[in-house]
Amino acid sequence: MSSKNLNPPPGLNLFPSLKPPQKTLAFHQILVLVITFLAYASFHASRKPPSIVKSVLGPNDHSNSSLTETNLNSTLLNSSSIDAGWAPFNGPRGTHRLGELDLAFLSVYSIGMYFSGHVGDRVHLRYFLVFGMIGSGIFTIMFGLGYWLGVHVLGFFLAVQVVCGLFQSVGWPCVVAIVGNWSGKEKRGLIMGLWNSHTSVGNIVGSVLASGVLEFGWGFSFVLPGVLMIVVGIVVFMFLVVSPDDLGFESPGKEIEMDAEVDSVRSSEEKVESEKAGLLETGDSDSLAAIGFFEAWRLPGVAPFAFCLFFSKLVAYTFLYWLPFYIRHTAVAGVHLSHKTAGILSTIFDMGGVLGGILAGFISDVIEARAVTSIVFLLLSIPALLFYRVYGSISMFANISLMFLSGLLVNGPYSLITTAVATDLGTQTMVGGNSRALATFVLDSCCQN
Repeated sequence: MSSKNLNPPPGLNLFPSLKPPQKTLAFHQILVLVITFLAYASFHASRKPPSIVKSVLGPNDHSNSSLTETNLNSTLLNSSSIDAGWAPFNGPRGTHRLGELDLAFLSVYSIGMYFSGHVGDRVHLRYFLVFGMIGSGIFTIMFGLGYWLGVHVLGFFLAVQVVCGLFQSVGWPCVVAIVGNWSGKEKRGLIMGLWNSHTSVGNIVGSVLASGVLEFGWGFSFVLPGVLMIVVGIVVFMFLVVSPDDLGFESPGKEIEMDAEVDSVRSSEEKVESEKAGLLETGDSDSLAAIGFFEAWRLPGVAPFAFCLFFSKLVAYTFLYWLPFYIRHTAVAGVHLSHKTAGILSTIFDMGGVLGGILAGFISDVIEARAVTSIVFLLLSIPALLFYRVYGSISMFANISLMFLSGLLVNGPYSLITTAVATDLGTQTMVGGNSRALATFVLDSCCQN
């Protein structure tokens, strides 16, 4: 174990018993998975409020209907102010303006991911991740402050979403790069499937938090997830170890990669060197160097998996931002559900996503075919989504069952590609053991994340 260039986070200095040799490599691998899980779950939890409050901010087409769950529960007085909407989103073009908020956020988010990944390859990942988390938390809270400040200017909400999207773009490249530093090849699909359930778990937590306080005012639906994000950001700053090298451990899988490299050099040294020269920056053999956008796309398998992920994410994000609104405005068994119930019910989709990610990872490990697993899940998701649209309103049982199945099939390949597949492709031999290029690879191949 090397004692040079050690860089433990502050929390490990406060609690020396967490350092090696008291704690093993396996312990810190698990600790990194847990902390990064909490970190990205909090990112997704802070993304859920806009979807939960859409039906509160926007126009309510059935506010005068006599057959609503609110009426059935005799709480119409409590929800009457909620059903009034919030200018400028409660007018005839209110739904379009709510969509513009999503467009502003996702546009900046997708662009920001490109730059965040490249920055992440060149700066300390823990500091950069905490920067993104604190910023995201602050601007999520700022959106909620519009409720108490009585803000009715569209530009304010758009500006907050734009800046928040920029901070949110920091999260994914950082957590994937850090996990890639600590993970080996063995059972990568199952482990990554379990770990990537942070997306669905975060959505569930965000939905429950935002829905639970919605009756007290929609501003609280933003403040609670924002505060959660800041708290988790502090935990990340204190305890997250970016790389095994920071504690003097040998990187997992390093010996395997070196053996494969030796065999490759012996059999075709000139070919390997030429490939590296084409894919890495010329003359730079440092393992900490980053690869560029076009170099990442030239890696085998990146383009097809990226396009596959694009369409999977298209569906997943539609459900992320609009499912509670859809449930609120669609009668289930002839009854329109309340805002709170619609928000909580939408978590069924993410519960299916948790199982789908784990199942897809496990199957891909067993059959050793991640592409086949992804294709099968995506093909099966087509009839599942159609059935939910046609038959989901028949009964509550049908709605829950079909929503769960849709979440399982949509999020299965989404989870698999953004974690196990991304790590497989980003650490293949053609990048010459360039582990820090993983952040760039992930955002370049999955920039729509």
